[in-house]
Amino acid sequence: MAKWLENPDILIVGAGPSGAIAGALLARKGYSVMTLEKQTFPRFSIGESLLPQCMEFIEEAGMLEAVNNAGLQYKNGAAFRRGDTYTDFDFSEKFTPGWGNTFQVQRAGFDKLLADESAKSGNNIFYEQEIIAVTPDAQQPSAVSRAIDGSEKTVRAKFILDASGFGRVLPRLLNLNKPSEFPVRQAYFTHVMDNIEPSEFDRHKILVSVHPEFKDVWFWLIPFAGGRCSLGVVASQAFLDRYPEDPEIKLRQLVKETPALQHLLRNAEYAMPVRSIVGYAADVTSLYGQGYALLGNAGEFLDPVFSSGVTIAMKSASMAANLLDRQLQGGSVDWQTEYAKPLQAGVNAFRMFVEAWYDGRFQDIIFYQGQSPEIRGMICSILAGYAWDQKNPYVSEPRRLNTLAEICRSN
Repeated sequence: MAKWLENPDILIVGAGPSGAIAGALLARKGYSVMTLEKQTFPRFSIGESLLPQCMEFIEEAGMLEAVNNAGLQYKNGAAFRRGDTYTDFDFSEKFTPGWGNTFQVQRAGFDKLLADESAKSGNNIFYEQEIIAVTPDAQQPSAVSRAIDGSEKTVRAKFILDASGFGRVLPRLLNLNKPSEFPVRQAYFTHVMDNIEPSEFDRHKILVSVHPEFKDVWFWLIPFAGGRCSLGVVASQAFLDRYPEDPEIKLRQLVKETPALQHLLRNAEYAMPVRSIVGYAADVTSLYGQGYALLGNAGEFLDPVFSSGVTIAMKSASMAANLLDRQLQGGSVDWQTEYAKPLQAGVNAFRMFVEAWYDGRFQDIIFYQGQSPEIRGMICSILAGYAWDQKNPYVSEPRRLNTLAEICRSN
């Protein structure tokens, strides 16, 4: 039973993956932790294809058994299709040691599972609690929470972690937001009962399909257990505005323009209304401040193409929890050099790959027929989420992609 704490050691804003992982890690270390979540769980969220690197943090937080027993769709790689060309990556062939498999998840149930496991570890989670004000302070930052009945309470903690994801609570309240360098893109998505013939689709991999005419327009198809898939398209808002206003008609028409995907989904039944999100790329002036730090999407979100969002969220949660443990024990922590800078290094590796995807460089690399197995393993590591492995040349020097793309294009 969750206990309301007026003066917890750590206040966490948001009970999604980063909040659940951070809360479990800190509670298991003996700290008093309270998490305030605006919504109720389960609730819908995108970001449904995990990367193997996530499993390290799930295991670290003591949640591995629960996740393994949840009946989730096994995932061992990623597949890409452009026209008649198909290629896939098996995560077991990656350059970096570590987990080579993970799961594809319906986030409503998955996030609730993580939150429930975090609560079992001692994280006091309260739902329908909106943070309406925050006062930074190096010694005792505070936040004002408003319940669904309108009542307000002030919580004073030793540290605040913002795990609010797209809600971006502290960036909004403390004016930390800054424009992303990424172009404004929009996604339309839904869930379908796919009715795909088993021989036509590897359900152990996410499938990314490129529009036959426009290389910067792409689709995701994420298989779940039980014959269901997440289906989405990403493009510029201007491009999508050319299509019918009705979201389902728009998505169906775009799928129809992509023959291989249309064939796969020829018997699909749309299982929920088509939704949309626009301008999701976000950035901040700083990932930390006086008595607080930002986790995952509350700090920066890039793009859904390589499913990096949950991985970055969990990585940031693990890093912040371990640094906070040292700080609360009286140790010295430099949040710039020990948190912001190393976390950003991995985000920058993902960024380079995302940029290369949209301008065509990365597509030319992965669809090139004469790939070196060694380089392919290094690329595979990034796709598996190991974007912080400085031994990987494409992490330590992401711009190597430029040279690689030129080689692939010239042959």
